[in-house]
Amino acid sequence: MSDFDEPTATEVDTYYLKVKKDAESSGYHLSPDTEFTKELLKSILINMERYGYGACPCRLASGDKQDDLDLICPCDYRDPDLVDYDACYCGLYISGEILSGEKKLQPIPERRPSPDEREKMKVNMGFKISNELSKPVWRCKVCGYLCARDKPPEICPICKVSGDRFEKFI
Repeated sequence: MSDFDEPTATEVDTYYLKVKKDAESSGYHLSPDTEFTKELLKSILINMERYGYGACPCRLASGDKQDDLDLICPCDYRDPDLVDYDACYCGLYISGEILSGEKKLQPIPERRPSPDEREKMKVNMGFKISNELSKPVWRCKVCGYLCARDKPPEICPICKVSGDRFEKFI
């Protein structure tokens, strides 16, 4: 048995309206299959309760937020998947072409690196920040938004993810 309660229909509906509003205000589209979309969002809410963060329900979360930052919805792979396949891995976000019926949803391959590959990437990401800049440049790993400031923003103004989804870019 789990140690937490499943989200109620009202909680799922409220979350659905929030995610839909955020998506549309940022130029994204949710799947028009409301039942499917709400099931995905319900699973994200369950992961929020379980792990303390909204891990993608279509991937196996480790329970370590730092290790799973790349798969917190919206995940780091959403935009590349939308560009290449017109939908994200789980099908929550879709392109306008799929929404309008011009294109059909197709299988999306997993692009998240294996745990070993992710560990190598962490080791290889160390680099010097140029002394010519007065502030570090932060990049949102989800949408690519850049900002120069002492710390990343609390929330990305473009895609609305939390500040822990930023990395030092320069």
